[in-house]
Amino acid sequence: LSQPGHVFPLRAKDGGVLRRAGHTEAAVDLATMAGLQPAGVLCEILHADGTMARLSELMEFRKKHGLRICTIQSLISYRRLREKLVELEQIVKLPTDYGDFDLHLYRSKLDGRHHLALVKGRIDKNKPTLVRVHSQCLTGDVFASRRCDCGNQLHAALRQIQEEGNGVLVYMRQEGRGIGLAAKIHAYKLQEEGLDTVEANAKLGYASDLRDYGLGAQILFDLGVRQFRFLTNNPKKVVGLEGYGLEMIEQVPIRAEANPHNIKYLETKKTKLGHML
Repeated sequence: LSQPGHVFPLRAKDGGVLRRAGHTEAAVDLATMAGLQPAGVLCEILHADGTMARLSELMEFRKKHGLRICTIQSLISYRRLREKLVELEQIVKLPTDYGDFDLHLYRSKLDGRHHLALVKGRIDKNKPTLVRVHSQCLTGDVFASRRCDCGNQLHAALRQIQEEGNGVLVYMRQEGRGIGLAAKIHAYKLQEEGLDTVEANAKLGYASDLRDYGLGAQILFDLGVRQFRFLTNNPKKVVGLEGYGLEMIEQVPIRAEANPHNIKYLETKKTKLGHML
């Protein structure tokens, strides 16, 4: 769009704020709930020096101009009371090398895709539960690829949950940071030609990370988790889960050893994706 300038089209995720806790989804959800065209305009309120106004300043702005204000968290709470985007289909026993788990099979009402939750012990709503949200990585989880640290993180999480005797691992079907298996393999080829993982995604026309964690948050909520200790090095996951009626009590680092095949990948995750490694 060339007129009026500085206008950028954005596309909301299906499922709105219940899938992604973003401003785009919030704008569309508000319009939809009002029975209007599902579209909106986003505008950041800035100070004279160009810095973004914070909540206390927005409250003053609201009073001055007679505006109403709401938060994304309040939208999520409102919709969660009336809607649910995941459905529990089955629970079975799953004996593993890391002890026995209850395997919960969930189905997304958005696309029919299935996700899993491995639960050990009894979940207490009044006590923090050790939680890992793990995105599927066929090459790492199944074939023990040394190009990434996914498989190592998966097994480290299961081992830690087993040692504590209580916890949940949610296994999300969003391969390759959300771009899918085939695209991930094409990205691997570009990495062999010298690009890093972020540059390879961009070359293929993808964002660096297309995962969303709203469905994972709903699975945790359905399981009875309210407070949690989060096994992750990724700060984006923290933002993705908070606001869904869940409270993070502690961020627990998850460690995996580097090797000559994934050292550049890990450095990119740290410097470009903000992972705390």
